[in-house]
Amino acid sequence: MVAVEGGFKTPAGELFNELPDRFSDGFIFIGMAYALRGDGWACVLGWSAAVLAVIVAYVRALGASMGAGQQFMGPMAKQQRMALMTATCLIGALGPVWPMLINAIPLSLGTIVIGCLVTIVRRCRRIAREVESKC
Repeated sequence: MVAVEGGFKTPAGELFNELPDRFSDGFIFIGMAYALRGDGWACVLGWSAAVLAVIVAYVRALGASMGAGQQFMGPMAKQQRMALMTATCLIGALGPVWPMLINAIPLSLGTIVIGCLVTIVRRCRRIAREVESKC
């Protein structure tokens, strides 16, 4: 976005914009899950959230390559996932004072998993409609 606004957009710019986002999804969700130390379900949720976040982005890119345009709809697009993780980190920072707040992490990861599944379905439906309407 900075490159586009500043007039520095290059043909390879999208690669360097998208790839770090995919890595950050994995690092954030998996790291958040392992922060709970020993909670097996949290690790499953973290890995699931990471994989599904990549699939959400893949569906968007696939739609664009099929001529349906970039589909940024949610409910768990990148912005929503990162807003939820930011709120979770702020809540989790209070964990040493109120230990029950640590439950926000698996709750947020579960919300992301469900939200990503809904997002994938919604984007696929819209892409299918767009592509079929052009026939």
